[in-house]
This record gives sequence, C-alpha cells and structure tokens, in this order.
Amino acid sequence: MFMCNLRSSVKHLASLSALGRHHILQNRMSTSPNPVAAICQITATPNKEANFSACKQLLEEARQRGACMVFLPEGFDYIGSSREETLSLSEPLGGDIISRYTQLARKLDVWLSLGGFHERGHDWENDRRIYNSHVIINNKGDILSVYRKSHLFDVELPEKGVSLKESAFTIPGGSLVPPVQTPIGKVGLGVCYDLRFPELSLALQRHGADILTYPSAFTVATGAAHWEVLLRARAIETQCFVLAAAQVGRHHEKRSSYGHALAVDPWGEVLGDCGGEKPGMVLVEVNLDKVNRTRKNMPVQQHRRDTAFYHNTNMVAKPTGQ
Repeated sequence: MFMCNLRSSVKHLASLSALGRHHILQNRMSTSPNPVAAICQITATPNKEANFSACKQLLEEARQRGACMVFLPEGFDYIGSSREETLSLSEPLGGDIISRYTQLARKLDVWLSLGGFHERGHDWENDRRIYNSHVIINNKGDILSVYRKSHLFDVELPEKGVSLKESAFTIPGGSLVPPVQTPIGKVGLGVCYDLRFPELSLALQRHGADILTYPSAFTVATGAAHWEVLLRARAIETQCFVLAAAQVGRHHEKRSSYGHALAVDPWGEVLGDCGGEKPGMVLVEVNLDKVNRTRKNMPVQQHRRDTAFYHNTNMVAKPTGQ
C-alpha cells in the first residue's frame, strides 16, 4: 500500500533515497510523542465488499504505523452509478456495514471517522431517501457521533461537465453536532460541500474544535479549481488543523473524483497530499500546541466583532465629494 507525500519533510529528506525516506518517515511517525492521524484516499465503486476490503487494508496499515485515528472519505461504503443503485445499496445506521466497522475499530484499537455513509432515512419505507452521514466510532466500537451533511451538492456546470443533484435522493441534516473529543483533539465534523460554507467551520471552532474534517468526493473539475485553497482557507480562518480524506480516480463510467487527500496545519501549511492518481494515506502528527501558539500569536477570534456588527443592514454609502 502506497504512502503519500509529506510536504513538510521534503526539504529534509530530499537527498535520501526513496527507500530511506520511507524507512525514516515510518520510524518517525511510529515513535512520535504527539498523536498520529491517518488521512486516507480510496477509489470506491458500487461493489461494497471490495470497498470494505480496500478500506480494511488501509486501516490495518495505518494502525501498524502508529495511527490512533483513521479518516475515510465520503462514500467510503460505495459510490453508485445511478440514483436507483445508490438507494438500493443503502443501509440503516444499525446495518451490516457500520457493524463491521465497529468490530474493526474494536479489534484494531483505533478511532474511525467514516466520512459519508449512505444512511437510510428515518421514514425510508415512505420517503425512499437517505442521509449522507459522517460517523465517529471510538476504539471500543461505540458510535459517538453522527453528523448528517447539511449542505447538499446541487450543481450544474455544463462547461465543466459537472451535473449532480444530491437533493434528489438525500435529506439535508437538520443541525451541526458538537466537536467530538478524540485522542488527537476535538474534531469538528463536516462533509464535502460543507467545505464551501465558512459559517460552519467558524461555528465548530467557537464550540471548541481543534481539528476540522471534510471527508469528500470532489469532482475533478471543482477539485482542481477549489479543493486545496478552500481547505487552507478553513484552516487559516479558524486556526485549526484541517484533515480531509478523499475519493480518487474513476468509480464507474459516469463519475471520477479529484483525490488529493490533504492535511493542513493551523497556519495553512499543507503537511501532506495524497496526489490525484491512486489510493493511499498520509500520516500526520497532530500537535495541539501548534493550535494554541497560532491562536495566541494572532488572536483572530478575540478581534472578531459581535454578531450584530456583521449583520448590520445600515451600510449606506456616504457621499465623499465636496
């Protein structure tokens, strides 16, 4: 299983052989005094069993390399080729696929961020729609939090060949959920298109998030234009780590994803990038002192005005002449 590039190590390791880089990096990560997170990149298809097998292999490798929490992308369970297939493959939260991941978390003694599960809606028999659900499982196999994606991707970009209407089969989530205390820090949950809404990230930061996560399946066109810059912006404005697992490559004849699973630090520096070609993972140390130092040295949140200031409707331009 291939391991993605860590940009922060490139200069230091530039003169070493590829084998030497891999060996030193692996040792450094496994002996880190800070907790280690694994941000994964996969190519899901409509074959749920094959997807689970690929994810299981990544989880086992991540745990072997010292990760205490592993992040999987939106659609980790599958990516269907039609509305009908997407709905037919869906499951309730208490179904087989999540049960298998809870068992795996317990067996490996690892926390999981399952970043976009096709969860059957509460009125499935009548409504036949699903939630796009981000599920957090602890190392005991307990489901600690479920965030249901609140911003749905209904976008037509004819010139880019992008046409998706998520609301045709997905119910928008009704609210944010509080950041979850994990071994790497307090994690605030989003999913994919939520990345475009800074209000969400700022709300999670105000509620104590140290880390934001946006598991995604960005299209190739929108990913090339916006993926990295948006992730870095969310990190900079909240002064949080941002961890974003991603889908990559061709899922079926109708859909491909951009890839480039990223880890970004609170200063906006990209720590790791999985590239846009194949599955893999990036391992990153999550040093919360970096969050604290960044916020102390540039106290953006203290400088923020009250809510009323930003909702002021009396912004009438005053004459400047005479």
